[in-house]
Amino acid sequence: MIEQLAAALRPFLELPMVRRTRRNHGLEHATIHVLSGRVKNLRMSGRSTDAGFFLFGDVPTEMIENAARDALRRMRGGEHGLALHPNCGTNYVTAGALTTFVALLTMGIGPRRSVLERVPLVMLLMILAVLFAQPLGMSLQKHITTEGDPGDLEIVEITRRETRLPLGDQTMIVHTVRTQSS
Repeated sequence: MIEQLAAALRPFLELPMVRRTRRNHGLEHATIHVLSGRVKNLRMSGRSTDAGFFLFGDVPTEMIENAARDALRRMRGGEHGLALHPNCGTNYVTAGALTTFVALLTMGIGPRRSVLERVPLVMLLMILAVLFAQPLGMSLQKHITTEGDPGDLEIVEITRRETRLPLGDQTMIVHTVRTQSS
């Protein structure tokens, strides 16, 4: 079903800006996979754009650069599965959308019952929705939100900056990985 949706969306998915974003999203995930193999208990998140991606987490810049270049090399070598990550926002949005839909549907249909009487059914269906959301989210990543084949994607530069968080005296480390692609 997702493959058919992706086929229907192909003209949109191949727009240059969308294609670049999907390639960068895949490289972002691949970079985090590579880093996870090198940094014990890695705590990192990312965000992709058509110009590259951001990595949020305290890792030395040299490690980010090595991991990103290794990830790109491995993706070019056919390891397209590196573009998929179980902690991707696509999975969280999928789970949120499915559970919300199930809750709204369950609360709005059937015989008139109190909210408390409906809670067991709502909970059961929401649990099933969460279980179904993981493989669905991974399929959405594979066919729509990421691209495992980097094509002509190139890493242009990687920069690091520290950003002060609004509350307290903490800072956040942000690496910007700038790329170019057709």
